[in-house]
Amino acid sequence: MSLSSTHTVYPDLRSWLRRLSETDRVAVLRENTPLKHRLAAIAKRLDGSKAAYFPKPDGHPIPVISGFMSRRGWIAEAMGVDEGELLARFRQAADNPLPWKETPAGQAPCQQVVHREVDMHDLLPIPTHSEHDSGPYITAGMVIARNPVTGVQNVSINRIQVHGKRRMALLMLPRHLHAFYKAAEAAGQALPIAIVIGADPLTLLASQAITPIDYDELEIAGALHGKPLEVAKCLSNEVRVPAHAEIVIEGRILPGERDEEGPFGEFPKYYSAREFREVIDVDLVSHRRSPIYHTIVPAEMEHLLLGSIPREATLLAHLQRSFPGVLDVHLSIGGVGRYHLFVKLRKTHEGMPKNVILCAFGAHYDIKHVVVVDEDVDVHEPQQVEWAVSTRFQADRDLVVIAGAQGSVLDPSTTLYHGGRDTAELELHQQGMSAKMGLDATRPVRYHDHVFTKVMIPGEKDIDLSAEVVPGVRIDWDSL
Repeated sequence: MSLSSTHTVYPDLRSWLRRLSETDRVAVLRENTPLKHRLAAIAKRLDGSKAAYFPKPDGHPIPVISGFMSRRGWIAEAMGVDEGELLARFRQAADNPLPWKETPAGQAPCQQVVHREVDMHDLLPIPTHSEHDSGPYITAGMVIARNPVTGVQNVSINRIQVHGKRRMALLMLPRHLHAFYKAAEAAGQALPIAIVIGADPLTLLASQAITPIDYDELEIAGALHGKPLEVAKCLSNEVRVPAHAEIVIEGRILPGERDEEGPFGEFPKYYSAREFREVIDVDLVSHRRSPIYHTIVPAEMEHLLLGSIPREATLLAHLQRSFPGVLDVHLSIGGVGRYHLFVKLRKTHEGMPKNVILCAFGAHYDIKHVVVVDEDVDVHEPQQVEWAVSTRFQADRDLVVIAGAQGSVLDPSTTLYHGGRDTAELELHQQGMSAKMGLDATRPVRYHDHVFTKVMIPGEKDIDLSAEVVPGVRIDWDSL
């Protein structure tokens, strides 16, 4: 798959926001919206319909944007493909990364203004989102770090609680950033990082790719753009960041130090507990002239889609290696874009759906429930999936249950395995224990007559209502 020659590339956040504004997809709110709760509440009400732009929130000179990637179709549009090609395009980019291109020193827009004396509370308009959040959080910050051994970068989005002028705490799940940090900490060293806020939509999406360690997501971003991503070397360390980003926070994750972090309303729509987390010490902040601050409202569409689409692309490729009959996958929004996977399968053998279920569980530990359906079911329509379960599934025959598997540590139901103790009381190796469930909601390969044939009316999909409905006609019902 190649990009259309007419595809518009959006090299920075501003160009994408311009596109959304031109097509009436940005709501401009009143000035002075409070940063505590009110801003997030308004952005949530607009979620999935319009991006929310807040000028002078709480009187702060830096505006806030939220929700500019809150529709699946918008993300496909930024890629320059139809929505049905979205996963294939992302997978193509992940499989064919482009090395980034470094911008000459002093020319990067993200370094036009530099602050070396930093008070994070005053410098940036950082919202407090949910009711019981323990304070203001950076929720859309891409954390970029280099492997202390190989020098290869990793990009991830981590929640970051702002504690003091230069001190912040972050959640690191046991993935690549955490591995980099543990290697640095074992050597008694801090891990230099950059936190990028306000990147273009495709770079933000690329940050969530599921890749092996030592696989720089900024190179996937370049492939999504169709040309090498322009990067700049940080001013205080060796990390490279997107040159056209709005804001860059440079700092270090300190060895041996922990601060309390949480509670925080996470993507499962529950609060994670207060725990002691690793600490960031901020060295400096740089930004564009008149920057824009991006915040993601936790557990809403922008948050869920950023996580689900890259996972879907990876899962589809993984399943198709063993099962070419897998046609499509979808991580449902009801399953918070992580836990519930729907798989469309062209079934050729009885038992095949159960093998697909087991393969899906091995592909990513977050997956909790898998439903396999036939090719006449649209996995992006939960009502159709439910119909398949209601008419093609029998629990005594088609149910797969696996007990005591590794699951998501952010799923609160996993704590029940330990007598209901709070996750914070469990050691790391005990957290996230989960049961897995698979449902084979496929029809038999062979069946009598039309007993499992989906009811359809000939020609229904080809109807063009604009050609059939006569506009502007009113019926005088009394004179008939």
